[in-house]
Amino acid sequence: MGRSSTFSIDSFDRKILNIMQDSNRATSDQIADMVGLSPAAVQRRLKKLREQKIIKADVSVVDPKAIGKAMTFVVQVSLERERVDLMHNFKKEMKGNKSVQQCYYVTGSSDFILIVTAADMEEYDVFTREAFFDNVNIKSFHTNVVMDRVKTGLTVPIDES
Repeated sequence: MGRSSTFSIDSFDRKILNIMQDSNRATSDQIADMVGLSPAAVQRRLKKLREQKIIKADVSVVDPKAIGKAMTFVVQVSLERERVDLMHNFKKEMKGNKSVQQCYYVTGSSDFILIVTAADMEEYDVFTREAFFDNVNIKSFHTNVVMDRVKTGLTVPIDES
């Protein structure tokens, strides 16, 4: 059963989630003023949203260029064999690889789409050797180099009605 049918959120929760997606540094007092609840009620709702894993993490978004990771790659990966254990192993490896910002198991012409960051082409080359060439289950991979990060983010559109 999916989470959307497991948890019930109301319009106040939706408003709170939209605010938190914009800035998780908003205080309970600020949120309360924006949504029309008391700060205590906002705190209770935030606690519930975190406990239910509707809010999965509170993070800071770092500018990759500011820390020397100026290059981003969109990589399509196809596996040789689609056995469950091999898929699980690949997912586990990608989750543990710090260069992989996002990993999606997809339908279509490839099995996975990765968003990978690196300082330069040399660092990406090392990544490909370790993640792909050393893995006998990788059939192929295709890399697209990002020229301009037009829009990035993980914000989920939430209807407040």
